[in-house]
Amino acid sequence: MSIIALQRAGHAVMAKPEQVLVTDGRRLRSERSRQATIDAAVALTEEGVLVPTAQQIADRAGVGIRTFFRHFSDMETFFQAVDDHIRDSYESLFMGGDRRGTLDERIRGAVARHAAAYETVKNTILSTQAQLWRYQTLRRNYARSQRGLRRDLEDWLPELRSVPGARREAVDAVASFEMWHRLRAQQGLSIAASTAIVAELLTSLVGEH
Repeated sequence: MSIIALQRAGHAVMAKPEQVLVTDGRRLRSERSRQATIDAAVALTEEGVLVPTAQQIADRAGVGIRTFFRHFSDMETFFQAVDDHIRDSYESLFMGGDRRGTLDERIRGAVARHAAAYETVKNTILSTQAQLWRYQTLRRNYARSQRGLRRDLEDWLPELRSVPGARREAVDAVASFEMWHRLRAQQGLSIAASTAIVAELLTSLVGEH
């Protein structure tokens, strides 16, 4: 093919400026509607709709159900996208805090930090738990979170590394969201009372080995 022919072919496939603008505009609208569905699911869950349907999410986002499933092939894919979006902010709630001091001080610090995080993401955790039986993505992500919480507690309390097996497992149970939620929701205790109970139990488990 001659140089002239190549140049003509190149000109034939080059998009016009207005075509580029239209394509970019469509892509931007698509990204916005995709993000709107994720934001809608997060908002519904925070408001107490623990198992929102695809239709509820689409309605809240202001998009059609067909648009929802153009972005996400199924709910597994959607939940993974939501987790990717919120994971950093979720995990950051458990990070930080002054991790120095005596064992009692660090136990109180860890319990207070985790309690504040549990209170913030309560509905997200309850939503995940309600749907674990249905979605492998949620089971995998929930297991990852549990491993992260275990590591974080050991960062607060290095003493846990020498706690015997059964007692170590009891520590995770006492420090868990499930324990916290029972104290707060089922037993109707205040944050202060629940914090004191968890701290006292952890002190007995970690300090006696």
